[in-house]
Amino acid sequence: MWRTGVDIGGTFTDIVFLDEESGELRVTKVLTTPKRPSQAVLLGLGESGVDLSDISTLVHATTLGTNMFLGQEGLVPPKVALITTKGFRDVLEIGRQRRPELYNLYFEKPPPLVKRRDRYEVEERIDAWGNVITPLNEKEAAELADQLCQKGYEVVAISFLHSYINPVHEERMLEILRERCPELDVILSSRVNPEHKEYERTSTTVVN
Repeated sequence: MWRTGVDIGGTFTDIVFLDEESGELRVTKVLTTPKRPSQAVLLGLGESGVDLSDISTLVHATTLGTNMFLGQEGLVPPKVALITTKGFRDVLEIGRQRRPELYNLYFEKPPPLVKRRDRYEVEERIDAWGNVITPLNEKEAAELADQLCQKGYEVVAISFLHSYINPVHEERMLEILRERCPELDVILSSRVNPEHKEYERTSTTVVN
């Protein structure tokens, strides 16, 4: 059986195979496919000559996100939409009251990770103890899913209030999106970073 490690870089994807019994080491290097990183991984696996059914463990890491934020040429971020609880559309813009230069009157905040025109709200509310205060408005959610699909988004990040303690509304929103626009990649804050503090959880989800 083979233990396999994948490193998806901005230029190359490296795959290392270790035979657990003999200690044999194999290495495959292929060009990264930034839009669909999995394509390069599958290509590398195919070129290795290793039977996929003989892989016991596969782990992977990537620097694509970091490289993109650093401005590597050729790495284009996908078209991302953010869905929040109604009233929390601007959580990325508000952020925290921390100022790196407290007395600089001309300090400018960095632009938000998602532009306001790409941030959407849906009616729902869960309190800090996980109780449903306002059920997810499924009619509104379905209409929003159709709208996002028509606008050509590639990725949708969902960050609802207090979803870290009760993700039921995020999970249902995911189901609705998959039913109405199955080609979308959907990221849930309750899976990526299930912790309190809305700004940190939302920004981490968007970056992911």
